[in-house]
Formats: sequence, C-alpha cells, structure tokens
Amino acid sequence: MPDRHDLDVTTEDLDQRYLRMPHSERGMIIGLFGGSFNPPHQGHALVAEIAIKRLGLDQLWWMVTPGNPLKSRNHLAPLAERITESERVAANPRIKVTAFEQTFGVSYTANTLARVRARNPHVHFIWIMGADSLQTFHKWQKWQEIARTFPIAVIDRPGATLSYLSSKMARTFDFARVDEDDARVLWKKQAPAWTFIHGPRSRLSSTAIRNGSLPGATE
Repeated sequence: MPDRHDLDVTTEDLDQRYLRMPHSERGMIIGLFGGSFNPPHQGHALVAEIAIKRLGLDQLWWMVTPGNPLKSRNHLAPLAERITESERVAANPRIKVTAFEQTFGVSYTANTLARVRARNPHVHFIWIMGADSLQTFHKWQKWQEIARTFPIAVIDRPGATLSYLSSKMARTFDFARVDEDDARVLWKKQAPAWTFIHGPRSRLSSTAIRNGSLPGATE
C-alpha cells in the first residue's frame, strides 16, 4: 500500500486499485460510509473514526461515489481528485477508500447495497451516515429498502442532533431503534435496526469549504 501522504491518483490508478470492491473476510464487521466527498475533510474522518470505535468495526469502506443524484454535478470535482484527497484525510488503516460504484454504473444506494450483500454473504455490514443526511434520507430512492438491507448507524453532526426524533426515517422506523449503549452489537441485529451515536462533532462541511468559509473545527 503506498504512503497515504504521497499519493497522486490517476485514472489508471483508479482502474487498478479503487474500482474493485475491497477485500473482506468471513465474519468481518464492516461499515459502509458513502458520499460524494466533494471535498473530503476532517469532519468526514471524525464520523469514520467514531463509527470504527463505537461499532467495533474491522473495516470501514469509504465509498467515494461518482455523483449524488440529489445534488448538482456542476461543482463536482473529478473522481480521481476526490479519491486522492480522501486517502490523505482517512489516515486510519482500517479505512479502505474505494470507488467501486463507478464500475457498477449505479447511482442509487439501494442498488449498491444489494450488490454488496450479494457478493459478501458472510460479512456483517452496517450503513454509516451523518445525522445531516438522516434529515433528507426519505428522499433517497427506495429509502425504506435501504433501511431493511443493513443496520444503520447515524453519527451526530452539528445542527442535526434532533434529526433522530424529527426525521421521517426516524419516525417510520422508531420501533427498530437500538439504544446507543448497544451500538457495539448493532451488527448482530436483523435490519431494520438503527442507532444514533453522539460524540464530538466537526463543524466542517464540504459546501463551506467549496465556498471558502471555514468554521471552527469541533464542538
């Protein structure tokens, strides 16, 4: 594996290293953390670190998507660039930066998760999302199907702490909520099952960075 701080990812590199699903072993507990990461930042890394620690993950797949169907692609940086920056930000060796969705040619999370499950039937997956995404989760295609595919861990984000009470997803699947104290055994639960994890929060956002506005780091 190359030094994460000495990377310049080209299209050829993507073909060789990033367009394949990361290797996994039977019985592993793996978090799936997807996003456009446009650009990736320490707030994303904090979510990943909290997920790894609180959920007891063997790996976390940092899934850089070709594009988000709910967002404009006008200001979307090239995939190779977002991969390069993700590698620099995601320092934990348990994090596997990947762009395998590019190979699948799919745009929707529900389709991606179905393929992940089909190819890794003996792995325990947990979908990871920031609380800010929970607020609009019901707008995702087949969002209820996603909730019934893998357990979900929602990591707190500034301005979204109460989303676990107010969001449509939280209300719809209130019966399936797992206490935060039991987050480490979330992987054992049959979906739908989800938990909300509190912890340090970074005020950084990709939108603010693109706009040249950098708020304080954490709270």
